[in-house]
Amino acid sequence: MAGSLRQIIHDKLLAALKPTQLLVIDESAAHAGHAGARPGGETHFRVIVEAPAFAGQGRVARQRLVHAALANELAGGVHALAISARAPGET
Repeated sequence: MAGSLRQIIHDKLLAALKPTQLLVIDESAAHAGHAGARPGGETHFRVIVEAPAFAGQGRVARQRLVHAALANELAGGVHALAISARAPGET
């Protein structure tokens, strides 16, 4: 898969979770100089995702679904991933 890591994360979550809302934010610049940060960025991300797959799931189960979809990225270039996951209709 070619493209930025942000785009790869977006595309993988789109395919795996069929979200109704999805936002992938690269927060790497705010972590420059911290552990895991690289000069080129794309190490620290925040994901805000709303998907029917999360209905009836607890917080940990939702995070596991996201982590499963991004297993390769989490094993490689992504140092930190903040996740906000909800089912449609939740606030």
